[in-house]
Amino acid sequence: MTKPAPLQPVLRIDFPLGDRLGRGKIELLEHIRDTGSISAAGRAMDMSYRRAWLLISDLNRMFREPAVTSQRGGREGGGAAVTPFGEELIRRFRQMEADAAAAMRADLDWLEAARSGEEASAE
Repeated sequence: MTKPAPLQPVLRIDFPLGDRLGRGKIELLEHIRDTGSISAAGRAMDMSYRRAWLLISDLNRMFREPAVTSQRGGREGGGAAVTPFGEELIRRFRQMEADAAAAMRADLDWLEAARSGEEASAE
């Protein structure tokens, strides 16, 4: 019998008026940083270019500074880059995740010990 995956808290910040910041947008930023491309980042997350572009557009609208800059294709080709603000956003979000998990460690350990060991159905 394989051991079930460890419990993991998921951080999501809800802004007024329905904006959200969570691990999906942060992961998308990380993929853009690594690939230099919104389309490649979307593919890495099994999402369409349109969906990736809309998420980046949301991120850029949510803050005073853009998280990503992009240039259209052409002779030099298109591309995207995570800005210094975007890099700081990634760093701080990942730190908030680590801080939250550390703060909940005793409770997560208790929940882990209380688990039945059977994974819930995805249905």
